[in-house]
Amino acid sequence: MVVGRLAGWQVAMFTSWRRVAVASIVATSFLLMIFMLGGRDYLLVSSSTLPSSFLGSESGPESGDGERSPSHDNNNNNNNNDGNKDDVGRQGGGGGGGGAGGGANNNNKNQDHQVELVVASIKKEDTTWFHAYLPDWHKNIYVADDPSAPLTVPENKGREAMVYLTYIIDRYEDLPQAVLFLHASRFAWHNDDPDYDALPTLLDFRLPYLRRQGYVNLRCVWVIGCPREIRPAEDAAKKDEAEELMAKHVYKESFEALLPGVPVPELVAVSCCSQFGVTRETIRRRPLTDYIHFRNWLLETPLDDALNGRIFEFAWHIIFGKEAMHCPLAADCYCNVFGHCNMTCTESSCEGRYNLPYYSTLPPDWPTVGWDGEERNFTGPL
Repeated sequence: MVVGRLAGWQVAMFTSWRRVAVASIVATSFLLMIFMLGGRDYLLVSSSTLPSSFLGSESGPESGDGERSPSHDNNNNNNNNDGNKDDVGRQGGGGGGGGAGGGANNNNKNQDHQVELVVASIKKEDTTWFHAYLPDWHKNIYVADDPSAPLTVPENKGREAMVYLTYIIDRYEDLPQAVLFLHASRFAWHNDDPDYDALPTLLDFRLPYLRRQGYVNLRCVWVIGCPREIRPAEDAAKKDEAEELMAKHVYKESFEALLPGVPVPELVAVSCCSQFGVTRETIRRRPLTDYIHFRNWLLETPLDDALNGRIFEFAWHIIFGKEAMHCPLAADCYCNVFGHCNMTCTESSCEGRYNLPYYSTLPPDWPTVGWDGEERNFTGPL
């Protein structure tokens, strides 16, 4: 009787395992068939297409930041290699209710993009490096001083602010999950990198941290902007006696015009220089009419670019929901935003990350030759 029961149990187990094996073979065959038929969209992005930094291990003050580079998403369109024509047809140059022509594509095809780059450029700037080193990233390269460019703006005014606002207005209903707003030059004095190189900051950027924060500045060092930059009321009172009119002197009146009803902060501080990431949800916490209002102010203000663009430079973080004084500790910022952890830091900087350069214009042969003609041991791609 016992032997009979054991034999029955063994037969049942054999039958169960045979069913599992058959199911596994069928599932594997199905996935193999999809891959052979080119059905890559059914699968996650292959790890072989991702930069190694994307696959980094978790580390830093905030957990879950192992996913660093936002270069790919599950809908890799492979169409970003044709110069400034990337994503053509989605923006015209000031539509979306702003009254300057163009318009957004409202078929929502871009909402699955993990991230897109929005680049503010002018004709003389070289943006080919985006295509050379970031070929699979979704790029929107605006040429502000070329009305015939595939992506342009209603008026070349306000520096990068006009580009950023135009993108938001035209794409408000069709935004990707996150946007990185950038300047055009790969090497620039304000890029938070030992070589002032924007490429490592993009490759090392930790997208999960942006998702949690909603807004992230791409500059961690405090020099220029933190811990205090503008005292709106005090600076406005000194406007008439100032030898040179500066943005801080007109910040209070500009803030009141841009954000009517919002109390003017006593102190405004954020690390410069208008390069940052924002999530779709954060952008949409404000209605589209707010961004149209911001751009109309920019179009109509008599302030020149040196002033109006800088007003936005010290207002973006407030527009996107951060406190007026937004100066994260350098160690936390570098670790959370870029994955550079366990460094020797003060509250405002970390050793080996950034030094304010001698001049705002880098030497002509930078990064291989320095200001004094000395050879530099630059190891990045060129």
